[in-house]
Amino acid sequence: MPHTDLADERLAGLRQRLQGLAYGGDYNPEQWPADTWREDIHLMREAGVNLVTVGVFSWGLLEPRPGVFDFGWLDEVMDLLAEGGVRVDLATPTAAPPSWLAHEHPETLPVDAEGRKIAFGARVHFCPSSPVYRYHAARITERLAERYAGHPALAMWHVGNEYVGFGCHCPVSVAHFRRWLADRYGTVDALNDAWGTAFWGQRYDSFDHIGTPAARNRLVSGPNPGQLLDFARFSDTASLECFIAERDIIRRHTPDLPVTTNFMGSFKHLDYWRWAAAEDVVSLDIYAKPYDPEGQLLAAYNFDLMRSLRGGKPWLMLESATGNNLTGGRNSARPAGQLRVRSLQAVARGADSVMFFQWRASRAGAERFHSAMVPHGGTRTRTWREAVALGHDVARLADLVGGSCDPTDVAMLWDWENWWALEAPDHPSSDLKFTTGILDHYRPLWHANIPVDFAHPHADLSRYRLVIVPNLYLVDDAAADNITAYVRGGGHLLMSYFSGIVDQHDRVRPGGHPGAFRDLLGIDIDELNPLQIGEAYELHHAGHTGTATDWQDIILLNGAEPLATYTDGEQKGQPAATRHRFGTGTATYLGTSPDPETMHRLVLDCATGAGVTPVMDTPDGVEAVHRRAADGTDHLFLLNHTPEEAIVDLDPALSWSVDLLNGHAAVADRLRLPPFGAVVLRHKTH
Repeated sequence: MPHTDLADERLAGLRQRLQGLAYGGDYNPEQWPADTWREDIHLMREAGVNLVTVGVFSWGLLEPRPGVFDFGWLDEVMDLLAEGGVRVDLATPTAAPPSWLAHEHPETLPVDAEGRKIAFGARVHFCPSSPVYRYHAARITERLAERYAGHPALAMWHVGNEYVGFGCHCPVSVAHFRRWLADRYGTVDALNDAWGTAFWGQRYDSFDHIGTPAARNRLVSGPNPGQLLDFARFSDTASLECFIAERDIIRRHTPDLPVTTNFMGSFKHLDYWRWAAAEDVVSLDIYAKPYDPEGQLLAAYNFDLMRSLRGGKPWLMLESATGNNLTGGRNSARPAGQLRVRSLQAVARGADSVMFFQWRASRAGAERFHSAMVPHGGTRTRTWREAVALGHDVARLADLVGGSCDPTDVAMLWDWENWWALEAPDHPSSDLKFTTGILDHYRPLWHANIPVDFAHPHADLSRYRLVIVPNLYLVDDAAADNITAYVRGGGHLLMSYFSGIVDQHDRVRPGGHPGAFRDLLGIDIDELNPLQIGEAYELHHAGHTGTATDWQDIILLNGAEPLATYTDGEQKGQPAATRHRFGTGTATYLGTSPDPETMHRLVLDCATGAGVTPVMDTPDGVEAVHRRAADGTDHLFLLNHTPEEAIVDLDPALSWSVDLLNGHAAVADRLRLPPFGAVVLRHKTH
């Protein structure tokens, strides 16, 4: 049976155990005396909690000395949770090796690019290539899996915690990197060709001569780009090997339970396309700042990314914050009501859970002021009251579990290897940021209530009306051919500057820019011209005058037509954006970074031209998202992310009925959403 079918079976079992969406969070009972545990279970039932993550940082308690195990306290906790009807996402504790491992085997500690050993005292203090670490991680995982297989509380497994893809530079990692390179290239001559080592006389005679890339301040000049890119790939692989080793141990003991690990959304150092394929369900930790005016936008694009990683299937939000989460210099309290709307936003965009870090606020440790479902003030607090109310809301949406979001008409290409290469040093501009480019293109669509998928450049793009390609600097031949074929076959493309420039080894493509996409776009780029800070030029598009900053391609038309032109400066009258008919499709190219209003117009112009329509029109700051239950019943989420009342007009022809959250039996054609208000409308059936 294919892996995806087995994953679906495991997740169906999880849904049956939970009987609805998961609600809860990280539970760390080891931080509290045992007499608190029964109170916790009582409060969990009051709040509607049905799933908690247990054991994430418990290695030192479970194995206080090498090979000496103490599961007594965890046995009691698991039994209490089972008695209370709360299921467990049991974690392997391997993200925080115990002090005895660091003390007895200091070679397991990672080394940074400047040669400094990372000390014990926080977490993730391990070298992923270390065979000693891997041996001990496998042993504690084996003991956990064999002990709790079949336990009535156990519902799923959580491997490690927030893998970081740390690029370790210790001798063990250097040797591992050499083996990885030998497997990848076969011969050192092939590596020399890929890395272009003829430049600066960097040619290698043996894989044994190759090290990990040194920190920039330890080099006379810039590092080799191919070496940097391959080390990023290797570091991702080394961490993934650790995950897979623990996953496989777990599956031997509990083949029917889903296995996951918690992703960190738009996190640079791990290729989550690869990781998602290795687990049963995608899981996310999300900490959009409550006081960030674009927090809801940042959350939405992370939610869309998680949904996209396994082809639109539901995902799990394993961690979020009930309040502040110590990510800024001043961590303000969450506005009243915002917890509800931000949590429901995740469900609207495909999450089968609403969970938090953590259940009970810690008294000690680095995150003692991190918010929790049970704050330091206990059940008398506003946060507790909101958490209980949210639990009731989540229970009302039980029919959505296993359901999916409607198919989208827009895909935005996302490639981690391109991210690594784009932000490497020694480019025309050091200020290009991958996620900035993504958000610049995503923002107009979010404000217009146009849903977006993220897709790998190799993915089948044929079902999308519009494909958006921000700054695809690195692209291999297969991806370039895939994008070209999409347009040739009738697709609409929007591509932005510094795309198609290098191949998979970070070697500049011959023949001039935009490299892989010259014919597709119908242009040549005479010069790449990053603009200086403060430098700006006017551009004109469809009767609108805007501003170009940051970047200016010097574009020569070779079949394309100008879509926007500069109205001042040396490039006055020259194209800032172009459009080209290619095959039966259309390719639009944006050769600069325009102001937000102009960007909004350009992106929506492409969407309209491709026949893309929004979910509905709403006041700015009110999000409209469709999600379907497993039986196909349509649900419309209307989410007011503003501190002001908003009025939403509904199309009476759509026959919406029943506000699932607020208990309305019928819905008028005009809704009043209070500040941070949310409604979920179910489509009337006859």
